[in-house]
Amino acid sequence: MTAPERRLIRTQVQRRADSRALILDAAVRTLVEEGYRGATTVTIQTRAGVSRGRLLHHFPSREELLIAAAHHLVTEHLTQMEAQLADSLDGRLHGAPRIDRATELLWATFHQPYFWAVMELWAAARTDEVLREELLAAERRLGRAVEDVVDAMYGSELTGRPAWPDLRRLLLSSMRGVAMTYALQPRDPARDPHVALWQQAARSMLLDG
Repeated sequence: MTAPERRLIRTQVQRRADSRALILDAAVRTLVEEGYRGATTVTIQTRAGVSRGRLLHHFPSREELLIAAAHHLVTEHLTQMEAQLADSLDGRLHGAPRIDRATELLWATFHQPYFWAVMELWAAARTDEVLREELLAAERRLGRAVEDVVDAMYGSELTGRPAWPDLRRLLLSSMRGVAMTYALQPRDPARDPHVALWQQAARSMLLDG
């Protein structure tokens, strides 16, 4: 293969990657701003500035596109968070201070745009069997990655405790539920009284036990 041919292939691959990223970004913004009902393929295509053929080449169905978009943003955010954790927590905080700070960081993740994008999909999946089946499969794949990042937040010293798996499930489920109330009552999440309750529960389960 000649050098010009290799450059042409690289250009084509990059173009496909760029168009996919544009589509995913447009899909997430549409989900967050207009909800599941407003996130049509035509709207996303227009926002992304790509052709209909290009969109369908990457994502043959609307459900596949919206799930991929939401989970792409989650994965991207988790990767960034892992890098930040390495600098802000590892080796610096232990015991109760580590629990308190990690709980604050975990709660903050429920106020990112991707959370509302995913919740839009969850709500729609209640009455859409096709979407529900695809979303369940995708959530299973993503679940382990989420757990890994949460584990990194609290550190091996704490996550090695017997009560950790139960606490992690409790925190994720409870935080998700409380975060949903912000759709009706927007407020400062940093001052939410549940944060102190979660911290207290975590200290009790991980340290007192």
